[in-house]
Amino acid sequence: MAVDAPQAKRLNIREYRLARQSLISLEESSPRGSLQHPQYNLQTTNCHKRAMSPITIATLPRMTRDALSELLLSTSSPNKLAIIDVRDHDHIGGHIHSSTWVPSSSLDYRMPELVRTLKDKEKVVFHCALSQQRGPAAALRYAREREAALGPEESKKQQVYVLEGGFVHWQEKYGKDTRLTEAYVEDIWREY
Repeated sequence: MAVDAPQAKRLNIREYRLARQSLISLEESSPRGSLQHPQYNLQTTNCHKRAMSPITIATLPRMTRDALSELLLSTSSPNKLAIIDVRDHDHIGGHIHSSTWVPSSSLDYRMPELVRTLKDKEKVVFHCALSQQRGPAAALRYAREREAALGPEESKKQQVYVLEGGFVHWQEKYGKDTRLTEAYVEDIWREY
């Protein structure tokens, strides 16, 4: 009998736990497929075991608005830099020149595309309005998915940043600079 969660209800919970524990210990030494257990025919899955990533929100570096503006204005870096704006409905009122708008609500299905299309960039900068929640969370998720897809060594070739202060901080200094900010509407940002 194959042991799975629905059938476990019919088994004594202790027997189920013992069977699962046996599966865990046998799984490391057996090939994928059926494992022989004295009492149960246990089925394994083909799921991949992934090591926990050392990347955390605390370890993600921050980039200042001045450092980003210098990168944007330099002639050699535009092809090596990507700016990802993860604001949702608050995207109106301006955005950083050459940024890509990927609303945080669409990250679930857009993340694999981002990992693929940004793989050759040297620097990727994420931001939201204040870069306190959505921006750092998106940067962390991107860095981890990139590491899982490309491996730790390949992922070290790219630097992932969070824009310090987000677009609110950016627009205070560079909102009116048309070389750095597009579609800026000053009235929207007066309240911030």
